[in-house]
Amino acid sequence: MTPAERLGALAELVANDGLPASRRSDVAGRVLDLLGNCLAALSERPAEAVAATVEEWGGSPQATAIGSATRLPAPSAALLNGVLAHSLDFDDTHLPSVLHPSAAVVPAALAVAEQTDASGPAFSDAVAVGVEVTCRLGMAGYDEQNANSVFFDRGQHATAICGTVGAAVAAGMLRGLSAARLTSAIGIACSMGSGIIEANRTGGTVKRIHCGWAAHAGVVAAALAGNGITGPPTVLEGRFGLLRAFCGDRFDLEAVTRDLGERWESDRIFVKPYPCNHFTHAGVEAALRIRRRDVDPAIITELTLGVPEPVLRTIAEPIEDKRRPLSGYHGAFSGPYTVAAALLGGGGLGLSHADFTDTAVADPARLALAARVTPVADPECTRIFPHQFPAVLTVRLADGTVLEERVRHNLGGPENPLSAADLTAKFRMNARRAVDDAVAAELAALVTGLASDTRPAAITCLLRSAT
Repeated sequence: MTPAERLGALAELVANDGLPASRRSDVAGRVLDLLGNCLAALSERPAEAVAATVEEWGGSPQATAIGSATRLPAPSAALLNGVLAHSLDFDDTHLPSVLHPSAAVVPAALAVAEQTDASGPAFSDAVAVGVEVTCRLGMAGYDEQNANSVFFDRGQHATAICGTVGAAVAAGMLRGLSAARLTSAIGIACSMGSGIIEANRTGGTVKRIHCGWAAHAGVVAAALAGNGITGPPTVLEGRFGLLRAFCGDRFDLEAVTRDLGERWESDRIFVKPYPCNHFTHAGVEAALRIRRRDVDPAIITELTLGVPEPVLRTIAEPIEDKRRPLSGYHGAFSGPYTVAAALLGGGGLGLSHADFTDTAVADPARLALAARVTPVADPECTRIFPHQFPAVLTVRLADGTVLEERVRHNLGGPENPLSAADLTAKFRMNARRAVDDAVAAELAALVTGLASDTRPAAITCLLRSAT
């Protein structure tokens, strides 16, 4: 069998036989996290623009668009919900591929599950396999020697490309497609995935729609396969297949199927505890540890933030701007500001959305402390990167005392996971921006029941009536 056929066979097997309860429960945590991110992003301009666009399209009322009482065609709902999921860059991340798998796969699965009135376990299984396919394709394009993604190195957004295929698999499972038609859905989706990351370099909001478009395209690919359109079984490895087209000769085909069904690449997914660039998180955690030692920020004279060398260009350059962020959004990409905010005390699990407003980043106390932070390349952190995004924070006090906190494993990752209480706290922090606490609690209870008796349609019904 070709790699695409092996993925299609796994998807059919799981759809028929189901997954263990533990893996379904893991999916429920990801869904809860994603729905919170969606609710928190409802007022973001990209989401508003996409909502206006899909409303212009119209069509059959099949699935819920979060934040609206109006139901849309399943591809349109997947598009809008995927945009919401990724708009705040608060969605989960697979390392070392640096993919955001849930934001592409869950919106597609949620739309088709509502359309087909699927059960909670069927939905959970589809999400699990779709996310796994996404992560494995991302790893096929990961260059171990150079420790980077070939997709990104060539200017492509791996999430938008690989996530389209994962979304198609999840949607196809929920439509009851056979292994052969699931393979065709993969073949079709490989012609639809796309995403250019020039906006990361020079600006633009288009990146925020990439996960939504992946979800949309995945739903369409599965529908086309279900209605008889076929895709090439060699679509991944062929002379003109996805991996050679996007990665040239720099891909690892075995990563797609190695230990398939036995080892889950998706176990390497990290949930973000703080609403800021992931490269800043270990520095934030180190600062929070210093704060727990009852250190008075007023007597801190100097701080050195050691990070992986490749991270410096994102969170430390130019240093003058990073010490005085130009906006709340800019502050989320600043090592000095995030360390200062954590030391002085932020919201949520350590930092919250309120810490990244234009007003918050102009706070004189935070700016004064950020001015004392010097980011540097740390050899051990560079060695670990990008399997983790580590940091070491060294703090010098007025009396000459030197304190150090080294964070090798990011909070929210498999070696240092968020507790169930932390996941719920993050969800409620996000959901509070759109719904009251009673609705948030009811949503959380429904999502927890996905592994057993909750139907996804019950969740979308509540979202539709409450927002």
